[in-house]
Amino acid sequence: MEANDVPTASEMFGAQAHIYKHAFSFATSMVLGCAIQLGIPDIIHNHKQPMKLSELVSELKLPPTKSNGIHRLMRLLVYSGFFATTKKPDGNEEGYVLTVSSKLLLKREIPNLSPFVRAMVDPVMVNPWHSFGDWFLGNETNPFETVLGELMWEFCDQNTRFNQVFNEGMASDFPMMCLVVKDCKEIFEEVDTLVDVGGGTGVIAKTIVAAFPHLKCTVLDLPHVVANMPETENLKYVGGDMFQSIPSAADAILFKMLKRSREAIRDKDDGRKWKVLIIDMVLNRSEEEADMTEVKLIF
Repeated sequence: MEANDVPTASEMFGAQAHIYKHAFSFATSMVLGCAIQLGIPDIIHNHKQPMKLSELVSELKLPPTKSNGIHRLMRLLVYSGFFATTKKPDGNEEGYVLTVSSKLLLKREIPNLSPFVRAMVDPVMVNPWHSFGDWFLGNETNPFETVLGELMWEFCDQNTRFNQVFNEGMASDFPMMCLVVKDCKEIFEEVDTLVDVGGGTGVIAKTIVAAFPHLKCTVLDLPHVVANMPETENLKYVGGDMFQSIPSAADAILFKMLKRSREAIRDKDDGRKWKVLIIDMVLNRSEEEADMTEVKLIF
């Protein structure tokens, strides 16, 4: 459509649907969080065959009056690709089955991304988005500080419940590295010691050590994150602030975000050559799926 053309009714309704879709996009994340809270992926998995709506409601131990609500919830999640429907073995009725996405939400499987979803839909993480505009108009470091009056890490240090939710969420997607870490021999085979900066509870470090047993890893994170973490001969934990100091006796430093790496190693040149390993998102919109590009832009 040219800039000066008057849109057709069809184009107007299409634009309205586009606006409404994004205005209500929070509903999909909240419905997904609800399904995880109720344990629906695990219930369907344990059923071992396509699961009827009535069977799901019964297993959830919900009153029949909630059946319509569960039906609506599942209808949206099926459309969004988290579940699918297929005929039961008798061929008479359809039942719900898992998809690849919902298999990544099973609590007893690895990887299990349920903790990540729970962290992201937690009110502590959602509320700052409501103040996004206020943040632009103010002087705070980020919207989290706009809402709570302190930085996120300070809040985590004082709030045991959310600290656990957040740390479990951040650690939950690290096992995805297991799918590729063994393909990175050229990166790790010449490294004997490594510091994982902001390494949380050490999930990535454990994955690397398991794949390359010769390597000794030190995980650096805030003291409340690494407190009382069990150590091994090849895995140690250090509590500290990456912007203040980094354990220097290492061949390589692993960062999750490029900007932080620049801040952390600036003015710390001691004459040694450090290998810096960076895990970050790279936009490549011309060659990747739309979902992949959108989630990178959101991050």
